[in-house]
Amino acid sequence: MANSNYSFRREAWKRLRKNKGALFGLIVILLAVLIAVFGYLIAPDNSPNADLQTVEIQAKKPGYTQQFLKITERKYGGGSWFGRFLNGNPLQYKLIPIKGYRIKGDSLLINKFIDDDTSVVHYYSINSITVNNPASLPRHIILKKYWLGTDKFGRDILSRLIIGTRVSLAVGLIAVIISLTLGIILGSLAGYFRGWVDEVIMWLVNVTWSIPTLLLVFAITMAMGKGFWQIFIAVGLTMWVSVARLVRGQVMAIKEMEYIQAARALGLRNSRIIVRHILPNILGPVLVLAAGNFATAIIVEAGLSFLGIGIQPPQPSWGLMIKENYNFIITHNPMLALIPGFAIMLLVLAFNLLGNGLRDAMDVKSD
Repeated sequence: MANSNYSFRREAWKRLRKNKGALFGLIVILLAVLIAVFGYLIAPDNSPNADLQTVEIQAKKPGYTQQFLKITERKYGGGSWFGRFLNGNPLQYKLIPIKGYRIKGDSLLINKFIDDDTSVVHYYSINSITVNNPASLPRHIILKKYWLGTDKFGRDILSRLIIGTRVSLAVGLIAVIISLTLGIILGSLAGYFRGWVDEVIMWLVNVTWSIPTLLLVFAITMAMGKGFWQIFIAVGLTMWVSVARLVRGQVMAIKEMEYIQAARALGLRNSRIIVRHILPNILGPVLVLAAGNFATAIIVEAGLSFLGIGIQPPQPSWGLMIKENYNFIITHNPMLALIPGFAIMLLVLAFNLLGNGLRDAMDVKSD
């Protein structure tokens, strides 16, 4: 049995590798996972939630560059390295946008940027800026490039897009775990024991199925409150019914096979038969459905955040980014809202392609 399972997995992997669409989806997903894990190490703005606001440069187009005066503020404990890796690096400086500067004695004269046509002259002591190290002044004049532009608060779109990847993948992962756990348990019980157990579980499935997904998510979210973890649970609790229906049908078909009847005749416990002999044989269809549910969870989270009942600011979310910038679609800078929309589309497409590839790879009749 172990050798046959290994051989099946190897053949399935070979078929999956031949599917260019599935391979593309897998590469995109792996890349998104790396971006999510190392987000604060690669984001240009590694402050918590990539929330460094510079309102003077709001709604700038991709490729915009701006000169800044960097003023170091009083340092304070930024937490451990692991804390900064997970949550970002607390700001220990402030950035003042400038159009130019010149040195006059021991003072620095800057033209503070107000807008494209306006600037104001400010004076700063060089010693106070450089902490009594005038030679380090060039390091306090920096030039930043915003590869994807800035939002209406002057925040770096690229940085928030990178950090927002964590939210999308986390919502999908936790929602899939919740839905698989509930769906596999209830579906297995219904399909294996039948009778009144099946009737009760299927009644619950049909009632849940009859409620529109968004309305059910709204109700759960309103009951639990808005927040990061609440949205995970709300999305997960609405997606288990499809898993339960699939698992129920698969279990009903497999439990009539001879090796299951033999296991019963040997007196094995029902729980062992289900866990050791039935569930491993329905893993393929469940994985395919899990990939589809992952994509669905990403879309639902983006929709909820766009409506204002999902992820709350300043935490970055792709749906929230669209909400904050969708007004620019009909003005001079539509890319502010389109960029996170493209990110959602690409990640959802990747999961759908991978799900289709898994379906074909797991189908022994495809040969």
